[in-house]
Parts: sequence; structure tokens; C-alpha cells
Amino acid sequence: MIRIFAFLLLFISSVSAQIRPGQLWPDTDGQHINAHGGGVLFHKGQYYWYGEIKGKNSLAEVGVSVYSSRDLKTWKNEGIALKVSEDPNSDITKGCVMERPKVIYNAKTKKFVMWFHLELKGQGYAAARTGLAVSDSPVGPFVFQKSLRPNAGKWPLNFEEEWKNPRAGEDTLKWWTPNWYTAVKEGLFIRKHIEGGQMARDMTLYVDQKGKAFHVYSSEENLTLHIAELNDTYTDFTGRYITVAPAGHNEAPALFYQDGWYYMITSGCTGWDPNAARSFRAKDMLGPWEELGNPCVGEGAELTFKSQGTFILPVQGKKNAFIFMADRWNPKNHIDGRYIWLPIQMEGGKPKIYWKDEWDLEVFDKKR
Repeated sequence: MIRIFAFLLLFISSVSAQIRPGQLWPDTDGQHINAHGGGVLFHKGQYYWYGEIKGKNSLAEVGVSVYSSRDLKTWKNEGIALKVSEDPNSDITKGCVMERPKVIYNAKTKKFVMWFHLELKGQGYAAARTGLAVSDSPVGPFVFQKSLRPNAGKWPLNFEEEWKNPRAGEDTLKWWTPNWYTAVKEGLFIRKHIEGGQMARDMTLYVDQKGKAFHVYSSEENLTLHIAELNDTYTDFTGRYITVAPAGHNEAPALFYQDGWYYMITSGCTGWDPNAARSFRAKDMLGPWEELGNPCVGEGAELTFKSQGTFILPVQGKKNAFIFMADRWNPKNHIDGRYIWLPIQMEGGKPKIYWKDEWDLEVFDKKR
């Protein structure tokens, strides 16, 4: 009887250790995890998962959640990391849009720094701002500092000198025409927003091998990605940034580093509907970046397995072990959005993602 009981415990433990993409994922209280568009920070032996607290719709009525885990499967709800404000004059007043929160730790200041995509209440997606909040603890409370459009008055590092001057008739070009695409690639929207700062929507944060932090965001009406350097405290922009894939219509950036290369996985722009992922690589965060194609393989690859990426999570204690985190959005009931977590493997210098109904971290110890 004792042996049977022990076997059952081992069986239950092994089953509970499985990650099941697309299934309900209960926290330690039995509630489906509410951390959408999220990212994960590892600090002092603990993972912290931050994400959007969703209700029936996409508006921010509560704020940003945080969950903690030691095994990446069992998550404890640590509460609200950043609350929306009750002040109607606050940029983060209840009813605004707060998306894709990411947190990094600054070892010099010993502060936890959160950036997120912010849209002001009642303005739809016109504001296109990024918001900053800071905390002394990974679970918060984070204190909102400011919101802005990045790099006002600054030109990209990979911008041609002749592109700085407006062209006659550029504001009347018809969208999606060949001449319009050329104009976008040659700085149409950069020039338009140079004084007030560049638009910033879907975003992520990345800290490189030397501790330099970068804010990566979809800009120029979601047409072009920007990779922007943050200052030493991670709380502002240095003015050094580049454009990636101008007019390529990329959003949902997520990054990792392996064997001397930085890799980035993005999505196309089709609202809440899934599309095919894209991938890029570079030797330096500030480029140049080369496109590698769709990293997803097999049935469902053309729609990223009905999901959209949000973060790439390095697994601690395992070499070259990365998890592609994605959301399967449910615009009819946002709180029921599911999470698609899948292991990344490298093939011929390119990241590849295969669907798995269930898996565990031992997959990184095996060769395909």
C-alpha cells in the first residue's frame, strides 16, 4: 500500500509538472492566471510573471498583475503590481489601456523598472505612448512615474541625412501604394513625429550581455520596429535608436541571445486575429538585423498556433533553454485568453518552434 501511494504521488507530481499550451492554467488558488501580454523576470531564485489583468474587455480596470514561481509551472498570485489610478487626470486612470508590461532589475539602483504600452483613456489607440513605473520590490507596489513618446528630437542611428527633409506631397500619398511604402522606408513617420517623440505601442525590454537595457517597440503606426537604448538607470531614453524592417508591419517583439547572436521573434499586425510569426537576428542590438522567416513549423504554423508572441523566457540552470511565450487572445471575453508556451530549438542558425500538446522542462535536456 505504501509503495502504491508513493507511486501515485510521483505520478501526480509528474503530471502537474507538465505545461499544456492553450489549456486553462490555474494558479495556487485555483483561478486561471490573469497575466496577459506578459513577461517574466528571474530574481534571487524566483520567477515573476507580470501581465495585463483582463476582464470582459481590453480596458485597464485594475492594472498589472504579478505571479511568482520556482518551477515555471506552479504560480502564486502575488496581487497587483501596478494599480490603475482613481484620479481622472492621471495618465493611468481607470479605463485607459495598459498593455505588455515588462520588468527588469537595475543592479546599480536596486530598483525594479517596469515599462508598458499606454493608451490614454477615451483616445482609442491614438496616444501610442510608453509608461514607466518603479518599485523597490519585484511584487510591487510599482509607482507610476511618467508616460511619453520616445526620442523626441532624435534621429535614428541608421537614418540617412537626406531623409531628414520633408518631401513635397508626402502627406497626400495614398496608403499601401509603392510610393507610400518608399516614403515610409525613407522616414515619412519619423519626420512627422520628430518633435513630439516617436509612437510606441507593442513593446518588450531586453538587457544585453553587458547590462545595457533596450526598449523595443512597434512604431510609425505599427509599420516599423524601433530598438531604443535606455540610460543607466533604465528609466529614460538615451536618444540612440534604430529602425528595423521599415514598413514591414511588425509588432509583438520578443528577444533572446544565443551563441553570439541576438534573435527576435515578432508578429504581423492583424488586430486580435493571429498571423504568421517572423524572426530576425543580429550580432548587435543596434543592428543590422536580418530576417530569417517564420520560426513556427508544422500544422498551425501559419497562424503561430492561433497565438501572438509576448516574451521569450530564459530557463535558469539550463544552457540555451528558451520558452516562447504567446497569448491566444479571446476578444469576446478577454479574461479567458489562454497562454501558449513552447520550447525554442535552433536549427541551422534559426529559431524553430514546434507545437506540443504538453511538455516539461526536460525537453531542453534532450536532443531532437
